[in-house]
Amino acid sequence: MKKIAVLTSGGDSPGMNAAVRAVVRKAIYNNIEVYGVYQGYQGLLNDDIKKLELGSVGDTIQRGGTFLYSARCPEFKEADVRKKGIENLRKRGIEGLVVIGGDGSYRGAQRISEECSEIQTIGVPGTIDNDINGTDFTIGFDTALNTIIESVDKIRDTASSHARTFIIEVMGRDCGDLALWAGMSVGAETIIIPEVKTEIKEVAERIDHGIRRGKKHSIVMVAEGVMSGESCAQELAKYINVDARVSVLGHIQRGGSPTGADRVLASRLGGYAVELLMNGETARGVGIKNNDLTSTSFDDIFIAEAHKFDHNIYNLTKELSI
Repeated sequence: MKKIAVLTSGGDSPGMNAAVRAVVRKAIYNNIEVYGVYQGYQGLLNDDIKKLELGSVGDTIQRGGTFLYSARCPEFKEADVRKKGIENLRKRGIEGLVVIGGDGSYRGAQRISEECSEIQTIGVPGTIDNDINGTDFTIGFDTALNTIIESVDKIRDTASSHARTFIIEVMGRDCGDLALWAGMSVGAETIIIPEVKTEIKEVAERIDHGIRRGKKHSIVMVAEGVMSGESCAQELAKYINVDARVSVLGHIQRGGSPTGADRVLASRLGGYAVELLMNGETARGVGIKNNDLTSTSFDDIFIAEAHKFDHNIYNLTKELSI
């Protein structure tokens, strides 16, 4: 292994820069040249590939987003399009590719490994949604979680001052981890997530029960994969008369300096990705389970059920929010 490349793809997440830094410095430490692909798979097609040095990743570990930039590239699903990207790697003699991103990014890496035996590919889970199989946590999840907590703590101040119910819509796509962990952390009265069917009538009854026992405000956490915050408010209005306000946190959840946990996770996973390439591994996603580094084949990641949901945490939140 003499030359490798690294790219970030899909939605950005805090800690991607730390992962790129780890890939670059681990590789150079082992006398491997590293190339950065700018703008994700789109940059691979556009041949926007540049050699990276130690200084290229200096002063990046604390920065959110990705200095390599990221972009959606749906056309990369086409075999003829991928050939162009693969050729841009081959002409530089690049033998390994580290892809930092989510499910779609992994699928692109899998196709490259299938269609070009000369290029090994390793995936690093970079997404705030925490929805990738083969790992307990993804890069960016902890930072996004803390952003939500900080925001809702401030919202609770005004909710209490005005005796209102606030509905907080958070990201996560089809995974409820952000809503679940944030809901527990801020003491939300109700958490609505894709993994558990929730009747809005029951939510209304819980809020009403709290009001009758003297509560002055309520926080309802809604995962975007279930419904919008506005839809939740409209449904609640059918069962209960409350002064409900909606806050959609939106892309603020993706930004900001990564937490210490995300910086360490990104560094460990980035370095491990290089180790796997050096050992001849390909078409695998790195992860962390019970604080141990691990890797899983792309095939197993894709055929497995959705990222394992922790029902124990969900049940505990219900018990604590009576």
